[in-house]
Amino acid sequence: MSAIASPDLLERVRERLALTEGELTPATVASAIRTESGGVLGDTDLLAALRILQTELTGAGPLEPLLGVPGVADILVTAPDAVWIDRGAGLERTAISFPDEAAVRRLAQRLALSAGRRLDDAQPWVDGRLDGITHGDLGVRLHAVLAPVAQGGTCVSLRVLRPATEELDDLVARDAVTPEARALVEEIVRARIAFLVTGGTGAGKTTMLAAMLGRVDPAERIVCVEDAAELVPSHPHVVRLVARAPNVEGVGEVTVRDLVRQSLRMRPDRIVVGEVRGAEVVDLLAALNTGHDGGAGTVHANSPSEVPARLEALAALGGMDRRALHSQLAAAVQVVLHVRRDSSGRRGLVEVGVLERDSAGAVGIAPAWTRESGAGPAIRTLRELLDRRILR
Repeated sequence: MSAIASPDLLERVRERLALTEGELTPATVASAIRTESGGVLGDTDLLAALRILQTELTGAGPLEPLLGVPGVADILVTAPDAVWIDRGAGLERTAISFPDEAAVRRLAQRLALSAGRRLDDAQPWVDGRLDGITHGDLGVRLHAVLAPVAQGGTCVSLRVLRPATEELDDLVARDAVTPEARALVEEIVRARIAFLVTGGTGAGKTTMLAAMLGRVDPAERIVCVEDAAELVPSHPHVVRLVARAPNVEGVGEVTVRDLVRQSLRMRPDRIVVGEVRGAEVVDLLAALNTGHDGGAGTVHANSPSEVPARLEALAALGGMDRRALHSQLAAAVQVVLHVRRDSSGRRGLVEVGVLERDSAGAVGIAPAWTRESGAGPAIRTLRELLDRRILR
């Protein structure tokens, strides 16, 4: 057995490189191999070792080829021999595998370090962004959980972040938005009605929001606040603010809530939150209630009827009780647009709802239009609202 075939040699090189500061260049890796092998490796063995370690120690390691698969949105590792991808039509198992659980753990920890995060037994999960991995234009988002918290072994999830740049015409062309719905959507934007785009994970919420923002009057200034930069609307005046997580020392955090407050001082015509997922809902509703018409955001909800309860839970994180939330919501937001991904992977707008308040003060969502049936019970309310706003 040659020296390079020894797992012990490779492990010693890994340990040496783990102590190396700065970027791991091919020269750095080659130097570590020579040192640990005592300088006795020939050129062929040295190159073979270099290929093995570079694959493992640079980019996304063994997962790197999957990032280049056309249309890939998610890469999921659930075990050394269970690596999956999602290209929009459900999970597909790949032929990629890792030698063992230790190899998955090493990759997860290296990627966490690249994202400026800590991942070890004391902090067994991580959520961060891999800006150095350029697939998807906006980088790759990392989530990982170490064993034994993940009982079956270390789990790694990579999401390829792609800019939401499609315009409304594109969505109509691929039947994600019907011509009837398109006319309604354009009127909602023109009337400066505040709206939320709702839907499940991967349903196309950000895509729909970006398309709608592309129809905003070019003379208006849009300030977009996001946790991860994805909104790239086709509009000449967009200011994009992106939150920042704390570094490995636990300092430097900039939250979405911080940025929503800052956006109020930036002379916005429209304030947009890419995804409302926490206490920032309190600040967004406050902003929409202080003269900033036409604001928008996305919210994770499986149906329009679930939106009020979802917002109640988020508002509670910001210290707002149920009664106050419904009062603020009724005054701030007028319309909900719900998108869905069906079993075939097709994503599109399936419902437009109007927020209505009952005699007890609770907000509900009444359908004004659905893809299945067309005009709904609240279409007259929506039409009156649109006409009043457009003529104002």
